[in-house]
Amino acid sequence: MKKILIAEDNDSNFMLMTYILKDKYETLRAVNGQDAVNLLKRTDVDLVLMDMKMPVMDGKEATRLIKAEHPNLPVVALTANAFENDRQEAFAAGCDEFLSKPVNRVLCLDTIARLIGA
Repeated sequence: MKKILIAEDNDSNFMLMTYILKDKYETLRAVNGQDAVNLLKRTDVDLVLMDMKMPVMDGKEATRLIKAEHPNLPVVALTANAFENDRQEAFAAGCDEFLSKPVNRVLCLDTIARLIGA
């Protein structure tokens, strides 16, 4: 089963993502960007779902660091900030895709499947 790292500081958002993914993917959690960067130094995953607004280190900085070490690892931005400039900033940081919250289950699963398969 493919493994997805969910970088999300909000418990309810993490639980929702886990619920959406539970039948198709194994999930891990990072509670902030620094935690995600550190976790990826010792654990292999197939994809990262990255909240953009987190404490300690935000998702943009974490994505930059992750892509420097793992350039082929897909990172999908997850954010409540769905303006065009937020989208552009996420892509500039290295995100491969952009999903806005609240997350559409079908769109989320389709995006992940397109990037890594089921």
